[in-house]
Amino acid sequence: MNLFSSFDPSTNFNFSINWLSTLIGIFIIPSMFWLIPSRFNMLWMKIILTLHKEFKILIGYNKTQGSTLIFISLFSFILFNNFLGLFPYIFTSTSHMTLTLTLALPLWLSFMIYGWLNNTIHMFAHLVPQGTPSILMPFMVCIETISNIIRPGTLAVRLSANMIAGHLLMTLLGNTGPTLNIFSINFLIIVQILLLILELAVSMIQSYVFAILSTLYSSEVN
Repeated sequence: MNLFSSFDPSTNFNFSINWLSTLIGIFIIPSMFWLIPSRFNMLWMKIILTLHKEFKILIGYNKTQGSTLIFISLFSFILFNNFLGLFPYIFTSTSHMTLTLTLALPLWLSFMIYGWLNNTIHMFAHLVPQGTPSILMPFMVCIETISNIIRPGTLAVRLSANMIAGHLLMTLLGNTGPTLNIFSINFLIIVQILLLILELAVSMIQSYVFAILSTLYSSEVN
């Protein structure tokens, strides 16, 4: 077994249901139907409203009502999965391209199909930035087309690579524990705690980045 086998769902305790950890976050999402909202519920509602306002500015106020719901749901789903992956013995589904590409590709594909069918002229105009010299136009079309095609790949790779990198670093440091003396172990524990705080921040940032970039891509096709 090599180092990356810890991220393989089939070798992780030989459970065939490791992917069920993706759905655990659903049970943690605070219910909107409680009689007396808790502080946690009110905090979550505040986060959702803040995200709604921000996404609405990017998408445009005149667009379809409730259009921010899909991006807020996407943010919540990735955030809970990233958080749960930091707990011991819980399979991190967002560190796999299988899940991240499944989230990114249908979104990007639906934006592209909608844009090319409904706003064809607008989509063609996007291929050549304003003020481009005539001699550079063919090159700009190629560059813009390639950058457009690799968008779902960059979204998926960014999320999975960030999740794998932090977990791998924590695993590598943790494996050195049995060989260290008392002083070094104390230092290692402090470093691991700091890394865990960093990973908590990364899990929030990456879910926000995924959602905000998806929103930006959708605003371009309108």
